[in-house]
Amino acid sequence: MSAIFGIDFGTSNSALSVNMDGKVRLLDVDRENPISNSLKSILYFLKEDGQTTSYVGYEGVKAYIENEADGRYMQSIKTFLPDTAFDKTNIYGKSYTLEQLISIFLKTMKERGQEIIKQEVSDLVLGRPVIFSEDRDRDKIAQDRLTRAAQIAGFKNISFQLEPIAAALAYENSLGAGQEQIVLVGDFGAGSSDFTIYKAGAGGIKAARDRDILAVGGVYIGGDVFDSEIMREKVAAHYGKDVQAKSMWSDNLFGLSPLVIRKLMQWHLIPQLRLPRTLDNIKELKVRAKFADKKLLENLENLIHANYGYLLFRSIEKTKCELSDQNESIINFKDYGICLDEPLSREEFECFIREKVDSLNACVDSTLATAGLSCADIDVVFLTGGSSYIPLIREIFERRIGKEKIRSADAFTSVAYGLGLHGNALGKV
Repeated sequence: MSAIFGIDFGTSNSALSVNMDGKVRLLDVDRENPISNSLKSILYFLKEDGQTTSYVGYEGVKAYIENEADGRYMQSIKTFLPDTAFDKTNIYGKSYTLEQLISIFLKTMKERGQEIIKQEVSDLVLGRPVIFSEDRDRDKIAQDRLTRAAQIAGFKNISFQLEPIAAALAYENSLGAGQEQIVLVGDFGAGSSDFTIYKAGAGGIKAARDRDILAVGGVYIGGDVFDSEIMREKVAAHYGKDVQAKSMWSDNLFGLSPLVIRKLMQWHLIPQLRLPRTLDNIKELKVRAKFADKKLLENLENLIHANYGYLLFRSIEKTKCELSDQNESIINFKDYGICLDEPLSREEFECFIREKVDSLNACVDSTLATAGLSCADIDVVFLTGGSSYIPLIREIFERRIGKEKIRSADAFTSVAYGLGLHGNALGKV
């Protein structure tokens, strides 16, 4: 019984599906991750006893934290696919091409998937965005690189399907013969939000869907941006963001540098605050600060040295998710010498992100304009990705297009499942 894998290699999370005997299922490829059928798109290299070890997914996050940010941590590798300036990188004296780095992800997923289904798999359907780059040459380079990465990982027969099409494929398959609809797909990732308008049901499952795409659009606003806003507005004050003190040389006030504050808003940048000049800035401010403010700066020093930024941001993300179903929540974090019980209401959160949501709304406008359509022309809105559950974001589509037209899919695995469905069709060819 032959099998075909479907891999959604994402900027922040990846997922694997398998088509066997006409049936599609998702596979648990990151068992230590709370979301076991979603693999964090993270690579971590560590040199120990002269040997370099690579970690993938949640294992990489854990190893990164346990080793106090020593080693080489990499994320968002997918974004470099169309970047011709990225040729190679050196890790502990060994040179890696982009394709080789990505192949580590794909090979890990392949091996874990094969272990689950107990057989070798050489056929693969890969997801890809509608456009990697507006430059056609770079777009081709990106897909060619992804193909080579899959080949290095051990796959032989490789095909592609567009990610928004894959996300909505389960819905499209429910349409009757000859039925056609105009679908607006909103895919809300960790780093970006992408919109695609296409003709669903126009010929059913097929490899080439370019002619069905009416318009695409996107902005670099996603779940990580919303987490950063919560950190900035509700949590960072506990780490000295607002502390001011008189300079030793004048009556002028000084505080943490803008660079320190910027890196404090993103958990994976917090280890970069270990630079001596940064620690000196914090130490100087701590010496000059009021007694009550010294504790806040001690919290910051502890955050940097104990490297618990990831755990703190998980608490922030948990609170954000809870606000999709309730009006109030609490950012709860009790560890490493700090006790946080910071209340956050949905109203406050929406205030923090409203400007970003306005940008999403404007992107929907421009995507519709590119397609030459109005809201009334849209038959179905298909939403996927974690941020699609944020009420203020859903309100964009409910208010403009109608709540009755909205369909949703699993936040992390809808693309991978759709790729499996596409693989099912290929298996019949």
